Amino acid sequence: MYGGDEVSAIVIDLGSHTCKAGYAGEDAPKAVFPSVVGAIDQMDIDEADNSEKNSESAADAKNNDKPKGKRKLYVGSQSLGYRRDHMEVLSPLKDGIVADWDIVDNIWDHAFRECLLIDPKEHPMLLAEPSSNTQQQRERAAELMFEKYKAPALFLAKNAVLTSFASGRATSLVVDCGGGSTTVAPVHDGYVLQKAVATSPIGGEFLTDCLMKSLESKGIVIKPRYSFRRKEIRPGEFQTVDLDFPNTTESYKLYSQRVIASDIKECVCRAPDTPYDDSAYSNIPMTPYELPDGQTIEIGADRFKIPDVLFNPSLVQTIPGMESFAEVAPSVRGLPQMVIESINKCDVDIRRELFSSILLAGGTASMQQLKERLEKDLLEESPQAARVKVLASGNATERRFSVWIGGSILASLGSFQQMWFSKSEYEEHGASYIQRKCP
Repeated sequence: MYGGDEVSAIVIDLGSHTCKAGYAGEDAPKAVFPSVVGAIDQMDIDEADNSEKNSESAADAKNNDKPKGKRKLYVGSQSLGYRRDHMEVLSPLKDGIVADWDIVDNIWDHAFRECLLIDPKEHPMLLAEPSSNTQQQRERAAELMFEKYKAPALFLAKNAVLTSFASGRATSLVVDCGGGSTTVAPVHDGYVLQKAVATSPIGGEFLTDCLMKSLESKGIVIKPRYSFRRKEIRPGEFQTVDLDFPNTTESYKLYSQRVIASDIKECVCRAPDTPYDDSAYSNIPMTPYELPDGQTIEIGADRFKIPDVLFNPSLVQTIPGMESFAEVAPSVRGLPQMVIESINKCDVDIRRELFSSILLAGGTASMQQLKERLEKDLLEESPQAARVKVLASGNATERRFSVWIGGSILASLGSFQQMWFSKSEYEEHGASYIQRKCP
């Protein structure tokens, strides 16, 4: 047991799109920044510098294949927003599971040292993890937290469970529409029913890509923020000057375009009330949107078509440039199908309760009309006896951060304090003990 009542715990939710960190007991995370980082291989730079002075050292450097420690990482929205030559944008996660621990380490460090300004030695840590996390991943996280950051105590909680706690329930069906994927997970008495979890690769970032491709097919190119400068020629009148940076990496350009495209998506998109078809939406009024470089674009049917991909993934095949998805498409199910499939894999006794408490969480869940549309589709497809109720908290902040908020509630409960996996237990039993302490 860890006896830390006087210092507040730190809650970290590293999602596929953003990382949320803050103090337990507060109602919103203090630090919210992108989960991707900018990386520059030091080799590229050294070689560029050395080629003028002497080519010998560059040759030496080439022989010992690029060591991992030779890259510089830039974390946080500010340092990512600044364009640098040869900077690649990398994500630490692959399918929601950590693939690169070095980047995670840097993200945690950034959260502690730059954002929260705390010493991790003094605060217990609650980490949110996806329901699909493996034992090896959990042990790795424990090892890093205890060995490097010397945290006094640690707890790993499942995303779905935390969302459920955030709404004050122990049993619910959590529909988490995140950046990288959508997960439907039934939670019963604070435990995820693992066998009934359904996932789909369609998340916010996928919709953003669909929107970008769709705009490109209409001849609209999104200019990244760094590629131009606006100067005021007369008051209120601007002229756009294009700037050329030949050394910008493809991944950074894409990242910068996605930032803009995702803003367009958040501003104009809304889920249609009925399944999308071209004829019904061909004559709807256009919505204007002003891009950062001053050109105003008109968005018509795409406002409804893009969000409908969540409900009907086969729509993707009608978007030019998304052909890469065609092979995967048949196996991907829409949201209502995933919900029903997941509930049907659960025990008969709890199905009714799950149907009546479907919780929407995640950034993509704040899409307008998403809740109404999901409820409508489920009413049509669910058994007659079921009372379908889709719950989503009123404000978008709570939906976006529901996992973090659940963690904040859990870590500040008095009854939770005996649950911590403490440093002394780690030293006594090793990392594998985390399986016993955190279900």
